[in-house]
Amino acid sequence: MARKLQPINAGSMADIAFLLLIFFLVTTTMDVDTGLMRLLPPMPEKNQKKTNDKIKERNVFVVLINKDNELLVEGKRMDIHQLRQAARDFIANPENRDDLPEKEWKDIPFFGHVFVTKNPVISLQNDRGTSYGTYIKVQNELIAAKDELRNELARSKFGMDYDDLDKDKQEAIKKYYPVAISEAEPKNVGGGK
Repeated sequence: MARKLQPINAGSMADIAFLLLIFFLVTTTMDVDTGLMRLLPPMPEKNQKKTNDKIKERNVFVVLINKDNELLVEGKRMDIHQLRQAARDFIANPENRDDLPEKEWKDIPFFGHVFVTKNPVISLQNDRGTSYGTYIKVQNELIAAKDELRNELARSKFGMDYDDLDKDKQEAIKKYYPVAISEAEPKNVGGGK
């Protein structure tokens, strides 16, 4: 006599599926740290005086990105791999060239009386059609140029990385290599998307 098959009890299948769903939700990691890590500048003091100081053209390093993700740096096409060195040269102006930022003598704690660039500004503007990936790569290169200069100075003067220094030494290095990165609102310069 043939044995009759027992029906499968599927009543607990929903419970098992629910437990598996909860397990995968709890154990799956989500990458939420995307974007740029930026600190906004502090609010101006209430009694701060407005100045009409104009920035000289030689003190501004203009970086443009078009809709085709091509760089135009200081009016010339440039490969992204050359951008970091060009930005380093602009920030430091080691040869005191006339086409790079002005230099001035300054008294800086820990360094004494030194000849440093006077308020260099990096101006970044992109087209609305620029890819996010290219924009981030350009940002990374500009920030890396500033960070490398500050790290090299920290290592040569204090024997440690910039991030490992106390606040006073970091402020001194910021005065030695001052730089502001200005980002303009994207435009449809190249007839982008």
